[in-house]
Amino acid sequence: MSVTINIPTALRQFTGFNSEVVVQSKTVAEALNQLTTVHAGLKKHLFNDQNILRSFVNIYVNDEDIRYQSGTDTPVSEGSSISIIPSIAGGSSPAFVELEQPQAKELPELSNEEISRYSRHLILPEVGMEGQRKLKNARVLLIGTGGLGAPLGMYLAAAGVGHLGIVDFDTVDASNLQRQIIHGTRDVGRLKIRSAEDRLQDINPNVDIETYETRLSSENALEIIREYDIVVDGTDNFPTRYLVNDACVLLGKPNVYGSIFRFEGQASVFWAQQGACYRCLYSEPPPPGLVPSCAEGGVLGVLPGIIGTIQANETIKLILGAGDPLINRLLLFDAWKMKFRELKLHKNPACPICGEHPVIHELIDYEAFCGLNIPEASANNIVLNEITAREFKQWIDQGLDLQIIDVREPFEYDIAKIPDTKLIPLGQITDRASEIDPSRLTVVMCKVGGRSAKAISRLKEYGFKGQLINLKGGITAWSDDVDHLVPKY
Repeated sequence: MSVTINIPTALRQFTGFNSEVVVQSKTVAEALNQLTTVHAGLKKHLFNDQNILRSFVNIYVNDEDIRYQSGTDTPVSEGSSISIIPSIAGGSSPAFVELEQPQAKELPELSNEEISRYSRHLILPEVGMEGQRKLKNARVLLIGTGGLGAPLGMYLAAAGVGHLGIVDFDTVDASNLQRQIIHGTRDVGRLKIRSAEDRLQDINPNVDIETYETRLSSENALEIIREYDIVVDGTDNFPTRYLVNDACVLLGKPNVYGSIFRFEGQASVFWAQQGACYRCLYSEPPPPGLVPSCAEGGVLGVLPGIIGTIQANETIKLILGAGDPLINRLLLFDAWKMKFRELKLHKNPACPICGEHPVIHELIDYEAFCGLNIPEASANNIVLNEITAREFKQWIDQGLDLQIIDVREPFEYDIAKIPDTKLIPLGQITDRASEIDPSRLTVVMCKVGGRSAKAISRLKEYGFKGQLINLKGGITAWSDDVDHLVPKY
């Protein structure tokens, strides 16, 4: 049987950047075996040491989740499509329970100015006066004011959501402006939460905005989220994503999810009272570094706008208690191919937080859960030696016999580089280890230091005997502390 396997962006580096691989097989297991035989680098990302499919990788056959059928023994037919859906983290959705709202007579009234402002809503029978009053009465919490949070906040404020809470602690950087449209050039260096507050109040002064200048954590999440009807996840990291999910499950709140990477986006509504939660989809996170951040992998500037407005759309439907929300559905979007796909989700009876016998009853240490408390090199009992950019410059000025290995991608190398460096992308580091002279002191570098630490770990596991030093902060630190003429990206 000729079967097409769809390869997600994060794993295409192991297939020669092919988005599809055609194999001949009768079952999913045979197809995946052929795939990982031809592209051996994929195997450790899809299977553990016991050759069991990893928990953060989902497999769909013709848009059907096979985990609750016969797993990888699922048969495939001629022309079947197998999709690998790692965290980046049919049929109709069931009818859903509306958010708890006061009776219509208790909903806030609209002023004449608001009636004029929201007139295009009011003439929609699906919204009308009562729906707009529900929007005014709603309390929505936005986690993050970055790429996803920017369109989210702007459209929810424009729609008349009465109370918006925003959580953020970061400052605006010039590199944010390509996609985080809530901020402007004059806001560079400002706290994002202040820039966002100003913009949202300008869009709609009728909206009450409550700001939380803090990092969401296990210590404050329940207290903050408890006061809101809906939580919208605009984060870009796994610890916060699992934290938001778990807090929403424990408090019974709907979690409007979105994620982006390069040209691909995902959106869904996780609401344990109505269906699957995020842990039902991905019970565990991928290992640190497997899924690059937008800072490492890049993102098409308009993509968060598309996914963020989808999240805003889902939020409005939940408030109105109408339409067909993305409960038990995962929406996939490929901006490069301009294709949408929809995959079914199922509540996992064994889910550790919303299943039949939950084992998580309180918030945990999510940094540790996602493996971020210990650098990868240290986790493998490998001592990671580091050097700062200024110390590195002193070594160069002293004329030390150094070889510098840059493990970024070629397109990054074209943007900014340090002289006399050798480019060996991280995905090729062990295959090209013979190009690194073990008799010379070797400094390994990347953009900010994470991939270079991973490269050192892989080389030592591979058996490389030379001395490897990680450039702390990568080329970004070099630009900040040594040579401001080297561009930052």
